[in-house]
Amino acid sequence: MKSPLLSLPGAVPAEGADEGVAAHYGDIFREQRELAAGRAFTDLSHRGVITVTGPDRLAWLHLLLTQHVSELPPQHATEALILSPHGHVEHALYLVDDGTTTWAHVEPGTQPALLEYLERMKFMYRVEVADATERFAVVHLPAGNPAAAAGAAAVRELPYGRDLFLPRGELAEQAKEFGSPAGIWGYEALRIEAHRPRLGFETDHRTIPHEVDWLGSAVHLNKGCYRGQETVARVHNLGKPPRRLVFLHLDGTEEVLPAHGTEVRLAAEPEGRALGFVTSAARHHELGPIALALVKRNVPVDAELRAGGVPAAQEVVVAP
Repeated sequence: MKSPLLSLPGAVPAEGADEGVAAHYGDIFREQRELAAGRAFTDLSHRGVITVTGPDRLAWLHLLLTQHVSELPPQHATEALILSPHGHVEHALYLVDDGTTTWAHVEPGTQPALLEYLERMKFMYRVEVADATERFAVVHLPAGNPAAAAGAAAVRELPYGRDLFLPRGELAEQAKEFGSPAGIWGYEALRIEAHRPRLGFETDHRTIPHEVDWLGSAVHLNKGCYRGQETVARVHNLGKPPRRLVFLHLDGTEEVLPAHGTEVRLAAEPEGRALGFVTSAARHHELGPIALALVKRNVPVDAELRAGGVPAAQEVVVAP
């Protein structure tokens, strides 16, 4: 869905998965600095919005999700996954419950498949699931942004900021109260810096939660059964996920960032076999070019790497 904020001065539309919102508004690094300082906001109105209502909603979601949500307190933000029977990540949901409705935002374009799955799993539970994307838009305010959220239908309070669910028709007017706009490129740079995984970027068809550090934020290891739990428990007990997420400091002399899927190899063996691939990359206002990558578990943690032709020093995100 095309955001009305693309009409703001300097807005340059994003492409690919983030089509529909601004990549930036003309000054990428200033926008990042303003986000980091809590004086800006990011338009995430291209993301899907799902609502779940009904008296059984939390008990029902508890059966389906990797997170413990049966007693989720009102206004308490969390995140959760839906896994395949083999434990591979299929959906990532960013949740909050307001006491009567559970709100979730999800990756752009994933809500139809998610809604179809949830509808199939309703059985006799007293729940109603809806795609609310056309009616509500998501906006992110970073930590420190003092803007009021009086017009929001729901708010996810997070350590690094707030996600607001706003009536879509009020987005343009309410955005005037949130400070200066910062495009999705700035938001993504801060996400990569914080090592937060993103579905479809840090994941592929065989990703399990352990590989991308989702155990700490999106998986509850002491709850009852859910689809894929056997894989989660087995890999957790063995402590050996096949791949691990790493943070890369990229050589700043290269003009082009490595694209998603760029193969990662040992710097000492540039023609050797690929050990992984770049998942996300960005130019950070302080750190320079940075990236996240998935590599084989047995890649030495002190090994110098190359992302395509770009030298890269790694930091451990998921320990081998």
